[in-house]
Amino acid sequence: PHFLNKNCLNHNTSSFEGFILVGFSDHPHLELILFVVILTFYGLTLLGNMTIILLSALDSRLHTPMYFFLANLSFLDLCFTMGTIPQMLYNLWGSDKTISYLGCAIQLYFVLALGGVECVLLAVMAYDRYAAICRPLHYTVIMHPRLCGQLASVAWLSGFGNSLIMAPQTLMLPRCGHRRVNHFLCEMPALIGMACVDTMSLEALAFALAIFIILTPLILILISYGYIARAVFRIKSATGRKKAFNTCSSHLIVVSLFYGTIIYMYLQPANTYSQHQGKFLTLFYTIVTPSVNPLIYTLRNKDVKEAMKKVLGKGGTEV
Repeated sequence: PHFLNKNCLNHNTSSFEGFILVGFSDHPHLELILFVVILTFYGLTLLGNMTIILLSALDSRLHTPMYFFLANLSFLDLCFTMGTIPQMLYNLWGSDKTISYLGCAIQLYFVLALGGVECVLLAVMAYDRYAAICRPLHYTVIMHPRLCGQLASVAWLSGFGNSLIMAPQTLMLPRCGHRRVNHFLCEMPALIGMACVDTMSLEALAFALAIFIILTPLILILISYGYIARAVFRIKSATGRKKAFNTCSSHLIVVSLFYGTIIYMYLQPANTYSQHQGKFLTLFYTIVTPSVNPLIYTLRNKDVKEAMKKVLGKGGTEV
């Protein structure tokens, strides 16, 4: 115990000097390729999500609950990528792989917070689709602006509240002078894996919070879509069923992409966490998912495509 404590005295000094994000430095031939790929996806993410936000604001036909939540999702994706990708590009471009302690703390906090927000926001969007398809005559009464604002607030507060608990706990773990993070982001599983003490209690807390912030929204999404499926099968006309399916299919694709990676990352013990698999999965939900979300919604949504034509057609006159 005395030896461990002596070693861990170095924790504060070494950690506050910053961390080294190992990333893909063990595969230097990959770094240039990844730099180009990530930069391309970053540009697509900025363009696509800013377009969704602007269209939702400019076109009065998109002033509905569905597009209010979609604009929230686009703003969330913008925040997420702007908080992670610039540092990633910097580390990939040159030999400097460092990140300051403050930079790592901020990145960890926002990665956890915004990931949590997205979990809850996707459940809110599923409820919106449930109200639209299962209660169409009462939709405008149910999804009134005040409720939409409250649901969006719950999503944002849940994510940031979860991060306010987990980020400090993760950062305060003794690391006995270890500074090398075997990742390209300051992400919770990688930082927990660096600890030189037993992390069982922290992992139990993380799992308990993950049930609340990840599994509970997923269960609510599945329940919503259970009711939606039952309502769709009751629609007699093929055209009506197709329209209802198209209304939900974009959201279902986004849910599948997001939850497929996030569950693997945060609902397993740190000692079974595969660093290489974790890196590529993080790449997927950090750069791929935020860039394809706008594409999924615009390609499958007539309202968004018409709004885009209207805004582009009238140019600067559309205010």
